[in-house]
Amino acid sequence: MPSLPHTDAVQRIYHQHHHWLQGWLRGRLSCASDAADVAHDTFVRMLSSRSADQIREPRDYLATVARGLVIDRYRRRAIESAYLQSLAARPEQVAPSEEDKAIILDTLVAVDKALAMLGARTQRIFLLSQLDGLTYQQIAAQLDVSLTTVKKHMVRAFTECTLIMAAA
Repeated sequence: MPSLPHTDAVQRIYHQHHHWLQGWLRGRLSCASDAADVAHDTFVRMLSSRSADQIREPRDYLATVARGLVIDRYRRRAIESAYLQSLAARPEQVAPSEEDKAIILDTLVAVDKALAMLGARTQRIFLLSQLDGLTYQQIAAQLDVSLTTVKKHMVRAFTECTLIMAAA
């Protein structure tokens, strides 16, 4: 449960800057309801952080958190769009239920988040293995690295994906 000084600070920042944040977001999202959603999510994030009473520049903090949430929203929409396009190409009788679609989409977003946290080389090795179906030996040859290097990067990728999926 958040401490009283923290909760009081969130409430104060909310009253002083919520209107500004929504206006700032409306200018970037060009949709009032999306701006309201992201503003709400920004304050929810702040409430769960435990450090609102230490924020010296609330607008900078709010803009940084909101910017990250907007990026997450765009990434999720891009993933959702690609997933829906792939579903449209499938025969109707093998289409997943709405519940399965939601679970799959959440999983895809979590995997995307995990992959974004990997270094470029680890990400490339993981994708060559998992999407292109290359063996570790083929990846090592293609990237001109040792088999041990490929294995090390795959362990890192699987570990990161597992941690993200466990937290989701």
